[in-house]
Amino acid sequence: MRRAAAGIDRHRRACRARHARRHAPAAHGRSVAGQARTFSTQLATYTSVGFDAVPGWSRDDFSESWPAFLGSCKVLTGRGAEWREVCERALKVDGKNNNAIRGFFEGAFSAYQIRDDDRRPDGVVTGYFEPEIAGSRQYGAPFIYPVYGQPEDMLFADARKLPAGNGTVAARVDGRSVVVQTGLSTRDMGAPGLYALDLSAISRDTLDRKVRLRIEGKQLLPYYTREEIETKGAPNAKVLAFVSSATALYEMQIQGSGRIKLPSGELIRVAYAEQNGQPFRPTLAKAANGKPRSPVKVRGSSIELQLDDGDDDDVGAVDSGAIRTRGFTLARPVASGAVVVPGRRAAGAVAGSGIKDPSYVFFKEATSPVGGPVGAFGVPLSAGRSIAVDPRSTPLGYPVFVSTRTPGSGAPMQRLTIAQDTGGAIRGAVRADYFFGNGQQAATNARRMKERGQLWILLPRGLAVAQAATSSAIRTRGGPVGANLPQCLVPSEDSCVDD
Repeated sequence: MRRAAAGIDRHRRACRARHARRHAPAAHGRSVAGQARTFSTQLATYTSVGFDAVPGWSRDDFSESWPAFLGSCKVLTGRGAEWREVCERALKVDGKNNNAIRGFFEGAFSAYQIRDDDRRPDGVVTGYFEPEIAGSRQYGAPFIYPVYGQPEDMLFADARKLPAGNGTVAARVDGRSVVVQTGLSTRDMGAPGLYALDLSAISRDTLDRKVRLRIEGKQLLPYYTREEIETKGAPNAKVLAFVSSATALYEMQIQGSGRIKLPSGELIRVAYAEQNGQPFRPTLAKAANGKPRSPVKVRGSSIELQLDDGDDDDVGAVDSGAIRTRGFTLARPVASGAVVVPGRRAAGAVAGSGIKDPSYVFFKEATSPVGGPVGAFGVPLSAGRSIAVDPRSTPLGYPVFVSTRTPGSGAPMQRLTIAQDTGGAIRGAVRADYFFGNGQQAATNARRMKERGQLWILLPRGLAVAQAATSSAIRTRGGPVGANLPQCLVPSEDSCVDD
């Protein structure tokens, strides 16, 4: 009886989906999921496929990903009618019935394979985890490295509203926002409340299109680099705790969250709060032939990981000669010393951590002591079912089917995941980062995970997305020649933002 009712329900859903596809209005210059066979952004091409063509789709246990999907729905219901309808229907699905969940996804979504800007289907799948490091609320050896909250003196400018070129412009500060003043020249810089902003010194290539700035005298400058923070301090940032290892803190910054274990046994859970706006430029460990162990490519201010086939070095421990984290094999600092702590006299010379990466992550204390850490999408992560992605090509909150291999054994690893996080190290169209959870086993699996993989994004039928691709266009890195393609598949306020 239940099976017959489920069949009727699937038929009704299919009819509603067909009706939605027929009557959904197509936004100007955009495609509609479920109607368009293929469409593109600057970084990716999306091709419609049937669910039976997705490897491993029929074998997955969808009940494992269901809680993560419902968590995303709490945010996605505010993203338009398509998502609101999908998430309302999801509440009526039996979350323990694998066939019912599979039927829901097949009826409400269309699957699109993601390919990079050269139309290659293969990309890189890595792993990350929630690290735990020793620390203290009080400063004192060996706990001498501060874990900072978001600085109060950090200002933000909308990169889309900045004038073109590399000149100097006048700007005002309104709260935390920097607003460029049009019609003023450099002669007006001395007026009260005006600051000079040198456009040549800033980086506009951020996913959220925000430029991080600070005031120095009558100038607006890029926010401090890692070296400046370590050697000058961050007096306008609250210190959440102190830890004993600069390298472990750096890994926690790359992971984006972590736990700090105090001498009393108490745990402080921290989550990503902000970043200094400087590009992610890690110092990569080198192999015996002098080449980086983790091949990368650089585009603008971002660095993208490439697959290193044949490199099976299991470099995972923080105290080894290198650090394997999120697919990068990083070199440990040659020399590491004390850093400046605001309000405290340094015991000896301030050498800094020796870490050359200019980017720096600020944290906030997480309110929930249980469950997974909160990712960039604002919901707790689910071990094995949440992934971090590049939001330019894979919007946060969306279901993504991943086909890759299990670290170590090489067995097929094919499952539905939910894109709920991102990070400075996660760049590229066919790019996913599995969240393995916390604990030693999670750390081991995450550090070993670096495999070839393919991705299929599930889009609600009728959703307006990027514009359609033209088959006659000449493809180059960055998109078809002459086409003004959007950067984002689905622009949203908190992740990828189109110009």
